[in-house]
Amino acid sequence: MERPASVVKELLENSLDAGATRIRVEIEAGGRKLIRIVDNGHGMGRDDALLAFERHATSKLRSSDDLLSIATLGFRGEALPSIASVARVSLETRAAEDEVGTVMEIAGGKLLRVEDAGLPEGTTIAVRDLFFNTPARRKFLRAEQTELGHVAALVTHYALAHPTKHFELHSATQALLVAPAVANAGERLYQIFGRETFESLIPVAAEIDFARAGLPEPPPWKREQDYEAPEPGFVRLSGFVSKPELQKLNRNSIYVFVNGRLIRDKVILHAFNEAYRNIIPPTSFPVVLLFLEMPPQEVDVNVHPAKTEVRFRQGSFVHDFVRDSVRTALMNARPAASFYSALSGGARASESLMVDVSPLPGVDGAVFEPRALMVEESEGAIEPGDVAGFELRERVVPASPGRLGFSGPGMAVGYEDAGGATLAELAEESVGSQATLNALASLKPLGQLRDSFILAVNEEGLWIIDQHVAHERVLFERILRERKVEAVQRQRLLMPVLVELLPEQMVTFAEIAEELERNGFEAEPFGPRTLAVKATPVGLEGKELERVLEEVLGVTEKSAQVENEELRRTRIAASIACHAAIKVNMVLEAAKIDWLLRELGKTEHPMSCPHGRPIALRYSLRDIQRAFQRI
Repeated sequence: MERPASVVKELLENSLDAGATRIRVEIEAGGRKLIRIVDNGHGMGRDDALLAFERHATSKLRSSDDLLSIATLGFRGEALPSIASVARVSLETRAAEDEVGTVMEIAGGKLLRVEDAGLPEGTTIAVRDLFFNTPARRKFLRAEQTELGHVAALVTHYALAHPTKHFELHSATQALLVAPAVANAGERLYQIFGRETFESLIPVAAEIDFARAGLPEPPPWKREQDYEAPEPGFVRLSGFVSKPELQKLNRNSIYVFVNGRLIRDKVILHAFNEAYRNIIPPTSFPVVLLFLEMPPQEVDVNVHPAKTEVRFRQGSFVHDFVRDSVRTALMNARPAASFYSALSGGARASESLMVDVSPLPGVDGAVFEPRALMVEESEGAIEPGDVAGFELRERVVPASPGRLGFSGPGMAVGYEDAGGATLAELAEESVGSQATLNALASLKPLGQLRDSFILAVNEEGLWIIDQHVAHERVLFERILRERKVEAVQRQRLLMPVLVELLPEQMVTFAEIAEELERNGFEAEPFGPRTLAVKATPVGLEGKELERVLEEVLGVTEKSAQVENEELRRTRIAASIACHAAIKVNMVLEAAKIDWLLRELGKTEHPMSCPHGRPIALRYSLRDIQRAFQRI
């Protein structure tokens, strides 16, 4: 056990494995003083309750073959005895078929009492004085608020993963989470985080059958006469991913559940990076809440003591499926960034997607500040006016570090909207009102702002398009299409252009010369540190040609080691598109503006340029009416 959240995780997973539909978690002093979990699951008889605290005892494995097909959240039989060895534990449980329940008390691994009692069906486990007999470990626990934040994040994530179950989380002073059962994950997301968060995410759903079975078949001499090859099964993906406008500076808001188990897997994280490549900046990360379902034999969950890392039997297959599903969802949604969200947007760091655990949130209170009575030492006598008077001052409650950072009023968790509409109706209305970029083709241009931004209107409102990044996106996707069919257009130069390079850049050129040629360049060494360029992609000339070559050949050694052929291709295409695109402070004719908007509407990802900057911002008609107090 590392911290109180680790205890909550093990006990919470046991409750879910027991079929509980209502789970209540109570925390005091950040988990140091008390952790109590109450569920209405199957419960245990007296013998099973005694056996549960023995080392390596488990009721979740029936045979050795079950180790290759883990279908539960916990199975080692080490959690309860490990917790009981470092805390004072009381267990109250009753199975449905028993007339009486069982009460047990264990302290420091020693059984104190066992007796019968009248109890409701289910199990209640209370863990008190965590690490009371290991003071060295207790000393390394963080502040109460920090430990409570970890517990809140954990309970919130499992509430999101199991929307049809009722979850509650209570501290000594407040109810942090009350989430009654709902129909699906979308309603749960809306229920806990409200409209603002829900509208910033895009639903994702996909299914595909495995190309082949993950486990090898037994040899012919070990097969029974009626042996049949196992079905490969399906892998299903559902959940939500953020729009490109919502970005984080770390991966702490990426949550993936595999068969109901929260994991942190490098294969899946890399798939998300690939899905958002050339859509958001490479230093930013999306917000993801994703659920993967697959046959238990296709994933090995027994590779990490905390069960947070897994190993897929067909890792590349799962990686490509997740990457393509998320990217397809972004292409189909084509979300439009609002003007307000862009003003307050930008990548920011956050601890996690979690409920607020700030002390006394939303409550106006006064606290005693003893520091107000402290004065500095001085040589002279202290006058009455030198000492600050005793007063009760309002405490400024800091915002929770785990908030997503959305502005606007929130929604009380576990309740319906004041208007009486159900969560399902509100969620459906929210999805239907989200703006997309499908209307780009219907825009009517009004002109240019500072010869850099195109102003256009349609029935949805006022649009502002960055002409440079819009043309950059058009060129980027065109270059990739032409490169795929080996039909890149190039222009021959009247006289070769000589470009001076550094020695390391000449080495890089030798490595990627073939890829440069396929993208429209025709160049060859002209001396030890000079490159003679005889042909370039259409639209690239003058100083921009030299800048492209310096940018493409200036990749660091570390980046070059992890760069594969596809990444190199997109990096070169992005550099060419950026330097060949229309610049800012450039006057455009009306026909050119019409062409640019029309071509932008045909692109797969008109949300952002290949470097992640937004292309179009929408000032909706509803926002305009609200600003003029029309509604």
